[in-house]
Amino acid sequence: MLNIVLFGPPGAGKGTQAARLVDKYNLVHLSTGDIFRANIKGETELGKLAKQYIDKGELVPDEVTIGMLESEVEKNKDAKGFIFDGFPRTTVQAEALEKFLKQKGTEVTVMLALDVPEDELVKRILLRAKDSGRADDADESIIRNRIKVYNTHTAVVADYYDAKNKFKQINGVGSIDEISERLYNAIDNQ
Repeated sequence: MLNIVLFGPPGAGKGTQAARLVDKYNLVHLSTGDIFRANIKGETELGKLAKQYIDKGELVPDEVTIGMLESEVEKNKDAKGFIFDGFPRTTVQAEALEKFLKQKGTEVTVMLALDVPEDELVKRILLRAKDSGRADDADESIIRNRIKVYNTHTAVVADYYDAKNKFKQINGVGSIDEISERLYNAIDNQ
């Protein structure tokens, strides 16, 4: 089973590349953002719990996030593998994912981290704002803060996978096709 943690700061191109990886390797894409929205809209117990935190502007606790993700994996028992996008965001989540996958007889194969300079990320997100309609995509100070939060709180998860020899940094600058080829090579040459 091929299980990929797709990693990178806001604007790195994770969504674009995840779609290509899903097509090439026949994987199930699990985006925590999408999962949160679906559970909240569907008014599941976990969705209601997550909404209580989101409505206060607080981070959803690890156990709620992990519960939702495990539920999604269970719904896809015949999957050839998964792309985890936006998860894990903490070492606690990485450890929980490892434990859960081990119970399923599998593990994270590799963490692919898209590396893009901050100024390029800002440029991409500002460009994306024209289509996304998201106010936080149109404000450079908010974008830079999101990148700072990523670097401070989330990037440390890379160390977890690096210590397990499962971390691969990928140059995230270039054409979409060039970046895809780098990802494919990293996956195919493990």
